[in-house]
Amino acid sequence: MPLSVAIVGRPNVGKSTLFNRLAGTKRAIVDNTPGVTRDWSVTFNNFGGLELRLIDTAGFEKSPPETLQARMQTQTEAVIEEAEICLFLIDAREGVTPGDEIVASALRKSGKPVVLAANKCEGRAAEPGLMESFALGFGEPIALSAEHGLGMSELVAALSPYASENDKAEYDEGSEEAQEDAEEERGLKLAIVGRPNVGKSSLLNRILGQNRSLVGAEAGITRDAVLAEWQWQGRNILLHDTAGLRKKARVTERLEKLSVDSTLNAVRFADCVVLVMDAAQTLERQDLSIADMTEREGRALVIAVNKWDLIEDRQGALKTLRDEIDRLLPQIYGAELVAVSALTGEGGDRLMPAVLRADTIWNKRLQTSVLNRFLEDALERHPPPAIRGRRIRIRYMTQAKARPPSFVLFGNQLGALPETYLRYLANGLRAKFKLLGTPLRFTTRSSKNPYTDK
Repeated sequence: MPLSVAIVGRPNVGKSTLFNRLAGTKRAIVDNTPGVTRDWSVTFNNFGGLELRLIDTAGFEKSPPETLQARMQTQTEAVIEEAEICLFLIDAREGVTPGDEIVASALRKSGKPVVLAANKCEGRAAEPGLMESFALGFGEPIALSAEHGLGMSELVAALSPYASENDKAEYDEGSEEAQEDAEEERGLKLAIVGRPNVGKSSLLNRILGQNRSLVGAEAGITRDAVLAEWQWQGRNILLHDTAGLRKKARVTERLEKLSVDSTLNAVRFADCVVLVMDAAQTLERQDLSIADMTEREGRALVIAVNKWDLIEDRQGALKTLRDEIDRLLPQIYGAELVAVSALTGEGGDRLMPAVLRADTIWNKRLQTSVLNRFLEDALERHPPPAIRGRRIRIRYMTQAKARPPSFVLFGNQLGALPETYLRYLANGLRAKFKLLGTPLRFTTRSSKNPYTDK
């Protein structure tokens, strides 16, 4: 098992920057604004020969009960209890502050091993603060700069005694490939997306059966994509809760733009996307835009209508919604539709079966012989149009790959094949092979006449 390391400290000391440095990727949002991180983020990486499970936490600060900051602190305290070791980060340029003293007190009460690190030590201005940090009582601090990568070898040396021998490995060029293999073994990657305040985080918490994401009446609580590992009926699931997506014209602040980028990266990372809509305001323009974006990224799609407990005529409303989705989103015709209530748990048992069905279709492969029998029937019913007096000829087709199902058409003059005819073939494939709710891709290639060079 990798060494579980929680990075803790008061707001704006560089925890997320250090998290990204140790993770080897820009996984967490970084900004000069204090309190950017709200939910804790987790990632796995081999850093300097250590197998690490890194946890980035929200800034630790005392706040009145029932406030958002208080809920953030509760989550951070839970992470401290879960971690094997705490990496306590302070800002060396500011020295030891009352906020650092609060964090130090909480860490002493936890009884967990603590490694103290002073960040932003790339200049002389940090020297007085580095000396002050001895007073915190956690031994000699590690002088580092997360932004510039200074002090990383000293940090690895400080963490090494807490790692088992199985967690230590020689760092080589193959470690990146090994990490990708480990990511693949974790199973189905599932992103939960939607407009702000439709209940995405509440739905994630209901699925997991724990308060993994911060929730509340405030819109836009989630900023960074929240990653959670989970198992459902023996299948490994990697869940991403994401920030709400507003209309592009309304996204003006830099921090919100970073949140949007994080959400888009989560969609690209995912195998399947659950689009969460508010039952009282379904199929808003932004819902349609998110569904279209998911299709363009080539991801399987499941639509979850949340707050279903507020709807009276449920059967009629569900049938109407089904018809409207198929009409407005023909590119994902037949996408799984599940009515749920994150508050009461209603419909929760139907969501994951729908996700797995969508994933099965997304991974589906069809034999070339079967496809060409379908093509022969399709051409007989409706041949391609003639272009300047010459008929377009489609000779055969094959499936190039899955995830999503992608097909190659071979023939003559296929560059002039109308988009409407490709939609005709796509609709036929969906009906014949039940390829519902998943994007379909087509490419065309010319069949070369073998006698032209003779």
